[in-house]
Amino acid sequence: MKPTSSLPKNLMPEPRIIITSGEPAGIGPDIIAAIDPARFEAGLAVIGDRNMLQSRAAALGSKIEFVDYTDSAIPANAIAIIDQPLEQPAVPGKLDSANAKYVLSLLDYACRACLDKRFDAMVTAPIQKEIINRAGISFSGHTEYLADLCNAPKPVMLLVAAQLRVALVTTHLPLRQVADSINEQVISEVVQILDRDLRNRFGIQNPHIKVCGLNPHAGENGYLGREEIEIIIPTLETLKTTGINLSGPYPADTLFTAHMLKDADAVLAMYHDQGLPVLKHVGFHNAVNTTLGLPIIRTSVDHGTALDLAGTTQARPDSLFAAIESAIFQAHNKLHNAPGA
Repeated sequence: MKPTSSLPKNLMPEPRIIITSGEPAGIGPDIIAAIDPARFEAGLAVIGDRNMLQSRAAALGSKIEFVDYTDSAIPANAIAIIDQPLEQPAVPGKLDSANAKYVLSLLDYACRACLDKRFDAMVTAPIQKEIINRAGISFSGHTEYLADLCNAPKPVMLLVAAQLRVALVTTHLPLRQVADSINEQVISEVVQILDRDLRNRFGIQNPHIKVCGLNPHAGENGYLGREEIEIIIPTLETLKTTGINLSGPYPADTLFTAHMLKDADAVLAMYHDQGLPVLKHVGFHNAVNTTLGLPIIRTSVDHGTALDLAGTTQARPDSLFAAIESAIFQAHNKLHNAPGA
């Protein structure tokens, strides 16, 4: 994806992107070692344990060059490093709860740096929720954690693969809790954030959002559930009166077909595993997770820590590269669409 700003390229400010290195026992350090900074029109900085990142890169045969981070311009052919020491040495493939606070410290720093305008966007490598919770820290995921740091009341998860964009009404919830969590307020908030950020971050002038029903066959007129009749349809009708371009609810099993998607700028799914399996099938190695509804830009890889691949040279960096490109793209669009731009 390329910037859509109408500014001449030589006048566009180069965005500064901070990348968190994620779970040190996972493939985050591996895929970071594969970055060629010359391919990105941005200044890149990585936060993590310098010795660990350098030794992992060397073990994988990477020629990546880290330079000390300063507030001045980041060199075009190198990656700046913000050294954040590990609590305990990391072994590829072997989780250690002693490093849970280290992993969260990377997010804390990167988020603050974006809030303080030192960076234009953050990109996150994968983390392991299990090991953070095992350390006694309640943690449900990047999305919710960053929303708390930003005091953002409603984060929205959006995944993008090729031309398919899928946003979620609910995120990391047990399936038993999903139906009880869907109401007029949450749907309205998510739709408004999705519409606004598709315009401001993705440069889509009048985004068409197609909405999934909650139940099979979108409830089949109440025979398979009444959430569509009592909650979803009335909420969508109200939102349409505000000028948002919405349609649905559609049965999810037919909405994700080429014919139905051809005029959709985004699909709004009701829960995590309603929308994301389709998107990951379309482009697992190139999909990007981005969090809408924050005052900062955050993108991420679409995969987990892949502990079995850590340190083996088998991890593919494609999703990380796509996440960096998306962060750059969104940063340019946000600048161009900012008030007074």
